Amino acid sequence: MQRPPRPPQESIFAQGMWQHILWVGLLMGGISLFSQSWAYHIGSTHWQSMVFTVLSLSQMGHVLAIRSERESLFGQGLFSNIPLLGAVLLTFGLQMAVLYVPTFQPIFKTVELSRDELLICLALSSVVFFAVEIEKWMRRRGWIYRNG
Repeated sequence: MQRPPRPPQESIFAQGMWQHILWVGLLMGGISLFSQSWAYHIGSTHWQSMVFTVLSLSQMGHVLAIRSERESLFGQGLFSNIPLLGAVLLTFGLQMAVLYVPTFQPIFKTVELSRDELLICLALSSVVFFAVEIEKWMRRRGWIYRNG
């Protein structure tokens, strides 16, 4: 409510949004492929569950980061949008259920991840959140601009 609305005729891809969608999509895909490669390299047979988890949690990190185009989540406050935080926590819980509740494993073709595998997934998926926060930090400093 602190800025004027966008013109109704303006494309949703205007003001550099298509670049953001492209680079974040490539980053998520790259991180997901990296998790698969890493799991394969160490001989883990859980790579499919790891890729699914990294992709799912990357999306949750992204949704938290894009609440504002310029202001950091830390500046806004994590609890400033309780419904969104609730949705993210619910999604995280459902993702953990898909991995760790035996009833869901055959339905989603997942397996239980070890503690270390889950920590790797959490670390890899957080890259998207921090990359978008860095993008916003650079935008606030005038190092990058959004334009059509």
